[in-house]
Amino acid sequence: MRYHIIAEHEDFVAIDKPSGMLSIPDRTQSEPSLKDKLMERYGKILTVHRIDRDTSGLILFARTEAMHQYLCGLFENRGIRKFYSGVVLGMPAKAEGLIDAPIMEDPAHAGRMMVHRNGKPAQTGYTVLETHPQYSLMQFELFSGRTHQIRVHMKHIGHPLAVDPLYGDGKPILLSSIKKKYHLSKSEEAERPMIGRLALHAFELNFTLPNGKDVRLEAPIPKEFKALMQQLRKISGN
Repeated sequence: MRYHIIAEHEDFVAIDKPSGMLSIPDRTQSEPSLKDKLMERYGKILTVHRIDRDTSGLILFARTEAMHQYLCGLFENRGIRKFYSGVVLGMPAKAEGLIDAPIMEDPAHAGRMMVHRNGKPAQTGYTVLETHPQYSLMQFELFSGRTHQIRVHMKHIGHPLAVDPLYGDGKPILLSSIKKKYHLSKSEEAERPMIGRLALHAFELNFTLPNGKDVRLEAPIPKEFKALMQQLRKISGN
């Protein structure tokens, strides 16, 4: 599984992580994580934040103690703006909004989170970029950093992320499910999903370095997200 270097600095490195790769080692050390791979390449690598295994996109690692302390401080004090793109089920009622709903661990399901009044404060801003009856493309901005925050919040408002096995139906998006006259080509034994993984991608980080320089990092929106929207536009005639 390959990763892409978005920015390489003497004090930090920014990576476009593929879906399915661990950001940092898990408790069992069962498989190499992105951090492990970066340590092989750079030597010293320090964890600043993480993104879910099934989420793709931007993640920052520090290369020095000073930058590690600085970046961690930015994350803790909302000094870094974090933007995600995602495909959700259905058509959200509002074109933009703020989901302000506390999140806590789900006591009935290990590894899952839930919205609950006793949870920790969590805020997610959203904008609907393109909408269709089956799926919509959205942009999110995180104003807090709770586990599975976007996934939990989108389930909370009735539009879970596509291909989410924890908070949605987990079903892959197939062209045959949106196109009436779909026929499998003779060279294919089975249909390949248009999107077969969690449809969430961390695409932008904005922050300021200690020297006052503004940094804007971007990991391109996955081509499969764009391809799905293109197909939906064709089907709707737009």
